[in-house]
Amino acid sequence: MGVVSNQQENLMKHLLIARGLRACADGYAAVLLPAYLLTLGFGRWEVGLISTATLLGSALMTLALGAWGHMLPRDRLLPAAALLMVGTGLGIAGFSGWWPLLLVGFIGTLNPGAGDVSIFLPLEHARIATVVEGEARTRLFARYSLIGTLCAALGALAAAAPDVLANIGVARLDSLRGMFLLYGLAGFTVWLIYWYQPVSADRKDIQSTPLGPSRGIVVRLALLFAVDAFAGGLVVNSLLALWLLDRFGLSLAATGAFFFWSGLLTAMSQLLAPWVAKKIGLLNTMVFTHIPANLFLILAAFAPAWSWALTFLLLRGLLSQMDVPTRSAYVMAVVTPAERTAAASFTAVPRSLASATGPALSGVLLGLGWLGLPLIVCGLMKIIYDLALWRSFRRYKINS
Repeated sequence: MGVVSNQQENLMKHLLIARGLRACADGYAAVLLPAYLLTLGFGRWEVGLISTATLLGSALMTLALGAWGHMLPRDRLLPAAALLMVGTGLGIAGFSGWWPLLLVGFIGTLNPGAGDVSIFLPLEHARIATVVEGEARTRLFARYSLIGTLCAALGALAAAAPDVLANIGVARLDSLRGMFLLYGLAGFTVWLIYWYQPVSADRKDIQSTPLGPSRGIVVRLALLFAVDAFAGGLVVNSLLALWLLDRFGLSLAATGAFFFWSGLLTAMSQLLAPWVAKKIGLLNTMVFTHIPANLFLILAAFAPAWSWALTFLLLRGLLSQMDVPTRSAYVMAVVTPAERTAAASFTAVPRSLASATGPALSGVLLGLGWLGLPLIVCGLMKIIYDLALWRSFRRYKINS
């Protein structure tokens, strides 16, 4: 990583701790969200619509950040996002009506999927990119993704809490509300971390600017990422949990355990991602680990029993997120330093907008009884994305 000051080490320590706390809360919230909404009396298509609202709202806020974020104090953006997380937990736990919950989902930080699509993402990515360069940046993004994955896996285990509490007489709805209050508490802790760790500790005090010289490549990447994200929106964790509940009748505890082990396998793959990228390059790592992962997803859709389905999904988990740290490092490497915040935002926005349409469509398909179709369509579209990405950028030279 080169020469790193104590301030920079302190900055990264706090950032990674905050990332872990957020991921832990996201890990159980994604599993419990459909159970909570069904307990409130909503249907499967309504679960899909609220998942869509969370992604659409995140996309619009990230778009605003990319367009106008450079005009705001950088050391206050992350604390503000943390306060939004606090409000999200309180709102989900406090409201029972359809429209209030839809509004909280839209303006909040709730994350129904395996990856981070919230407003935190471009802010944290830009901050990471100021500390290190080259291969060291890829390793740091891998650590960031690894901690997020591990903590999300641990958080998924906490999804069993309502079942455990039911055994001692706690009403299911009350325990579910309590878990979302805990989500808000995690947001308050993240706020404390970022309030007392301003961005002034960055190694390079580079003034952020809107997209300029790198606009062309960012637009091309954003369009391709949108295809990948639309496909991923069909099987976000909340809807994958709903599929497992509908198709095989898995309990919340069993579903949470599956996401825990899947998360551990994903974490193992992210440990290997920097090593693989060093051997074959960032782009090849993104593409040639993603294709087999999506073949496993398609196979899961045809699985005759829960044991086969979980096996294929676990194999998918071992490979499907290896592209996350390499993708982040790739975007930061192909733009100028001053454009990194804008690039992170504008590559994240199409992903969020595209993925926002997937949950609603998937919810409708599940409601109609076409249980395996979302998985098949997702797998096929992601393979198309992988091939298009490789063909478009295989000869492109990246910066350090």
